[in-house]
Amino acid sequence: MFAVEQTVENVKSYSIDGLKARLTELGLPAYRAAQILQWIYLHHAQSFSEMTNIAKKDREQLAALFSLPSLSERAVERSVDGTRKFLFGLEDGHCIESVLIPDENRLTLCISSQVGCQQACRFCLTGAGGFVRNLQAWEIADQVLSVSRMLRLENEHPITNIVLMGMGEPLANFDEVVKALRVMTAEHGLGISPRRITLSTDGLVPGIDALARSGLRVNLAVSLNASTDEIRDRIMPVNRRYPLRELLATCRRYPLEPRKRITFEYVLLRGVNDSAEDARRVAALLRGIRCKVNLIPFNPFPGSAFERPEEPSIRRFQQILLDHHITAPLRESRGRDISAACGQLRERQQPAVAATGRE
Repeated sequence: MFAVEQTVENVKSYSIDGLKARLTELGLPAYRAAQILQWIYLHHAQSFSEMTNIAKKDREQLAALFSLPSLSERAVERSVDGTRKFLFGLEDGHCIESVLIPDENRLTLCISSQVGCQQACRFCLTGAGGFVRNLQAWEIADQVLSVSRMLRLENEHPITNIVLMGMGEPLANFDEVVKALRVMTAEHGLGISPRRITLSTDGLVPGIDALARSGLRVNLAVSLNASTDEIRDRIMPVNRRYPLRELLATCRRYPLEPRKRITFEYVLLRGVNDSAEDARRVAALLRGIRCKVNLIPFNPFPGSAFERPEEPSIRRFQQILLDHHITAPLRESRGRDISAACGQLRERQQPAVAATGRE
């Protein structure tokens, strides 16, 4: 007879209830589930042998039955402004980026949800590189875990905020993103308040509605970037499927808790969407929506077809929104002295892969 090879399961793929059920099936006590997840997410354990309050024979059985994978750190770049960009390696050899951004009393980690991106926004380097695959939930959450582990080892302040605004469109990977968010917010997970997590989308209308139904009360940010369908069609192909009227109707019905607002991201592109008339149209489009607009002057990258607007144009656009009683902070790109554009560090580290056209 041939021996049947036993499948090794990723323990990070389980919720607390799912892991309790699986351990019971395997003849292990269900209470071990809480211990295991506490070791992973609170104590940052990277092997079962580190879980010293679990009996040795149980640890050995767990190690035989489950894997405990982690992202591998491929590269780190540090900016003079304190920003750090991480390149993480995945088990299949592909890479993703995360960015740690200090800002007064906040330490925000921007994480990825896909390897590459399908949305093909013309001002985004990640989109220009193409799409490879969706990230699994554990790969999304593990970006937070990996950086948290590093900060603890360096005796630094912990992460305060999470933004899903890195590589990829989160709502195009909806199921895995939701699983990751549940890990991030769970008591037996990373324990982060939903109020400190923001999901940014290019405007996938069905995904926004599904997020509203999920019960996850994370913050919503929408990449607007244009005041007319004509301009948005040109720079964001998603607009051909979900034009402004449909997108903004979805935003109007999105459930907001008291004092919460939707954030609209607006990347200012010189001579494309930065005119005074654009600003007035944006104000009209957003009338009646509880929101703010983050204005982001374009951060050029090699080969980009766009330029950053002149400073007077940026200030004029901001003032028009303020005059219409719309909060409109100016968000300068951080880490501009390193691989600042999303996807740039990955592009530099994987030139041979990028040259094949697969990414």
